[in-house]
Amino acid sequence: MMNKYVALFAVSALAFGAGTAVAGQEISNDMSRCAAGKGPAVLVSVRGVKESAGKVRVQSYPATGSAWLAKGRWLHRLESRASAGTMNFCVPVPSEGRYGIAVRHDRNGNGKTDISSDGGGFSNNPSINILNLGKPSVGKVAFQAGPGVTQITINLKYM
Repeated sequence: MMNKYVALFAVSALAFGAGTAVAGQEISNDMSRCAAGKGPAVLVSVRGVKESAGKVRVQSYPATGSAWLAKGRWLHRLESRASAGTMNFCVPVPSEGRYGIAVRHDRNGNGKTDISSDGGGFSNNPSINILNLGKPSVGKVAFQAGPGVTQITINLKYM
């Protein structure tokens, strides 16, 4: 199933490539986790949400080749109703270290990947397009989270 998403559009792989996760935890978007003096956490600014329809899902992963976008290997998953423009998410991380974050905008909220309408993006904003038929490597998305709150921006891309 993952290969289908990867073959169609790299961004689409991020949300449904992780089925039921043993180690993963679905959490609410609690912005107080990113308050001054808190952490470790990542304050993710998601820019370019096309419309206030559907849901935006954010998933964090350890920045290792075996875990990045692998089924059941995400650490935290946050999901919120979409709001056009910029949305902020606070993603706690277990400790300082290297992580990758994947974001998906399911515009119609049907829980399925709709290649022609859904958007997505990754930490470090690697170049992705329909001709780049593979998920971005962990080396392109990995970033260092410190002991406090680390801020990153992810720009969503749509077909």
